[in-house]
Amino acid sequence: MIDHLHEGPLHTPLCDLLGCNVPILVAGMGGVSRWELAAAVANTGAYATLGMVREDPDLIAREVTALRSATDRPFAVNLIPAATEAGLLDRQIGRCLDLGVQDFSFFWDVMPEVVRRVKSAGCKVLHQVGSLEAARAAEAAGADVLIAQGVEAGGHVHGRLGTFVLLEQILRAAQVPVVASGGIASGAGLAAALTMGAQGIQCGTAFLATAESFAHDYHKQRVVAARAGDTVLTDIFVLNWPAHAAVRVIANSVTEELGPNLLGHDPERLPREVIAHEDDQPRLRFSTDSPLRNTTGDLEAMALFAGQSAGAIDDVIPAADRIRQIMEDAASHIDRLTDHLTPQGGQS
Repeated sequence: MIDHLHEGPLHTPLCDLLGCNVPILVAGMGGVSRWELAAAVANTGAYATLGMVREDPDLIAREVTALRSATDRPFAVNLIPAATEAGLLDRQIGRCLDLGVQDFSFFWDVMPEVVRRVKSAGCKVLHQVGSLEAARAAEAAGADVLIAQGVEAGGHVHGRLGTFVLLEQILRAAQVPVVASGGIASGAGLAAALTMGAQGIQCGTAFLATAESFAHDYHKQRVVAARAGDTVLTDIFVLNWPAHAAVRVIANSVTEELGPNLLGHDPERLPREVIAHEDDQPRLRFSTDSPLRNTTGDLEAMALFAGQSAGAIDDVIPAADRIRQIMEDAASHIDRLTDHLTPQGGQS
């Protein structure tokens, strides 16, 4: 636990709302953010999310059970209603409620009926949004926390504005706590977000490249080697998601073949070619599946999700160390800002 950072300028009301010590959230990365990563994050005082997009309810139950055996800290389960078949989504939510899950994290199109269902069960809702319009819709539906995701983010990206431009817009309009997400992997980003009025940050890439994440070692090492300019926004990795769902990935052989035509791909016209397996499950070229620990095959041609913050990641370390680095760096930045703003020479 980072007890010495429990109070002070880095402890925000969001921490009290979510039951964490520090205002850092791990993104609900599908496949990557499983119980080991979530437990490591939670036990260090940050806020954990299990990435359970389109997962079988039985897997959700196993992950929640394993997480609870490893920590008594609060956590959220991340689901993507708009990208999940209605029957499966109903079973996912039902199983989570049966398990006593208290917090849900949603993304993509706002579905008010889904938010109302879990809110009526007494749960908190964190909703990631990519536009001011979506933020207003999510808050109107009952979201307790808004996560403003900028276009710099890795993985699925719903908006086209930069993180801090979008953050400023949402902060002006929102009545609930706002979290900044996208291109943030350092204390400088956390300090900047807090000084703007955000109550925390959400990081994905920074936690993908940790010892506990369920990402394949190949994916982690590609993140470590990547620079900020090595990522691209494309909708070529779209199978299993709604059409024109853009993602930010590390450029690879698939994106290089596209030349400048990174966007505008129709999933109905893409071939279904098996290039890898996740245990015994086939994984297709152009799918949204990223390489996990149990994936074998042509990993280079898969979706190597990473945000522009990859340029700030130069090693794979335990999640606790990543959080400690971010927090200590943020405290240092805020101290320097305070020094710059302190009147000198007795002037007021």
